[in-house]
Amino acid sequence: MRKLGPRTASPWRRPAAALLAGALPVLAFPAPGLWWWAWVALVPWLLLAASAPDGRAAAREGWLGGFAFMLAMHHWLVPSLHVFTFVIAALLGALWAPWGLLVRRLLGTSATPGRVAAGLVVVPSGWLAVELVRSWQGLGGPWGMLGASQWEAAPALRLASVGGVWLLSSLVVAVNTAVAVLIAHRRARVAALTGLVATGAATASAWAWSPGPQSGARVSVAVVQPGVVAGPDSAERRFDRQERLTRDLAGRDVDLVVWGESSVGHDLADRPDLARRLAALSRETGADLLVNVDARRSDRPGIYKSSLLVGPGGPTGDRYDKMRLVPFGEYVPARSLLGWATSVGKAADEDRRRGTGQVVMDTGDGLRIGPLVCFESAFPDMSRRLARDGAALLLAQSSTSTFQDTSAPAQHASLAALRAAETGRPMVHATLTGISAVYDGRGERVGPWLGTGASAAEVYEVPLTRGGTTVYVRYGAWPVGGALLALAGWGAAEGAARFRRPAPAPPAPPARTAHGSPARPGR
Repeated sequence: MRKLGPRTASPWRRPAAALLAGALPVLAFPAPGLWWWAWVALVPWLLLAASAPDGRAAAREGWLGGFAFMLAMHHWLVPSLHVFTFVIAALLGALWAPWGLLVRRLLGTSATPGRVAAGLVVVPSGWLAVELVRSWQGLGGPWGMLGASQWEAAPALRLASVGGVWLLSSLVVAVNTAVAVLIAHRRARVAALTGLVATGAATASAWAWSPGPQSGARVSVAVVQPGVVAGPDSAERRFDRQERLTRDLAGRDVDLVVWGESSVGHDLADRPDLARRLAALSRETGADLLVNVDARRSDRPGIYKSSLLVGPGGPTGDRYDKMRLVPFGEYVPARSLLGWATSVGKAADEDRRRGTGQVVMDTGDGLRIGPLVCFESAFPDMSRRLARDGAALLLAQSSTSTFQDTSAPAQHASLAALRAAETGRPMVHATLTGISAVYDGRGERVGPWLGTGASAAEVYEVPLTRGGTTVYVRYGAWPVGGALLALAGWGAAEGAARFRRPAPAPPAPPARTAHGSPARPGR
């Protein structure tokens, strides 16, 4: 009988495992929102990359895991962008290929205990570098940063005031790395436990030291959410519904009324009748209205999305034009090359124009507000800038009506909690079709969410922050600087070690026989 050799492992087993491992962290985000899962969700991916047979396999598994993470995080884009969603996920996933190499180098089976100990710092730094690159608006922005999964954890929100979402991402990856080391490296378990204890001690110290925001005066903010209005003349019918809901606020002593993104479909200079109706609403409610105009400007070429403040006498002149546009949704990057996306999905047929600077507005009651539009609430630097410029209340006007039955509305609403905690400023997230939400300066929820099935005007008593500023507002994304320094230091140490390593000795010349000819091996 012929003797059978060992069964060869399937060539698809490791790639399939990488895809599954990369998608696992998404369970920590809404929905289902298992925030605690993030602290161990990366362990399978780390163990897989660390055990890769060679560098090429580690890079491939880093890329496949990144592709799966991006695709799972943005799966709700598939109905709009179709196959292009997979293309974007594949391109962004490539950012994790060097991270896979880094994991294998530092945590691989042949790594020394010292190298593994260094990995507890360098591996989280590598992840933060990936988040930094993909946070560039041209690559889609920072949607789905790992630290954003902690928006419901009060201790994590307190830490966000120290180092922003960047610090949370770094801590989550550090804990995952230590757990992976405990599982895979018996000789380095002391280092892993030491790293966990040090991380816990530093986290507890930062939490105890960071001053929490002190609540001051309260302002009454009304959020008007009309709900889904579709079909012919939807802009006119949406305006009518918002007008009715706002009129019901008369006599409720509100300080500010906020409408969602694209709540007005015509430039007010072209439609003075709409401007008069808004001014009348301001007089009836006794409050300024912050609306959002999505229309072609009458005073300059192009379509803009603009936050406008309207008072009893009409538009006050305070205007913010959206600066960071949604790729493919509001403009097509490199349209001459990627314009075909409009033929396979719902990509923008015409690029919208960008604003040139952020704006802090003064309402009639002396309240200073800082508006953001749509996914600008995902960018921590924008809310930080508004807080530094004196905004006492942050506002995000959004519309996720295209993605009503997906996790996108909940993911978007959760971002406002992080921006509030980072800046110590309360934040209002007002949408057309839900989810609308309000958070105080600690990132804790104020009042009820307005879900995707609601058509209502809800009044929130929002506590303003009394004095002071957070460490994050003062010093910005310092964890990113620390991560880049750690990577540079590790790279320099690796280069120095390679330079000091003695070069291999040249092969000895072949021995010669008595007749002068080279000796042959085995003779």
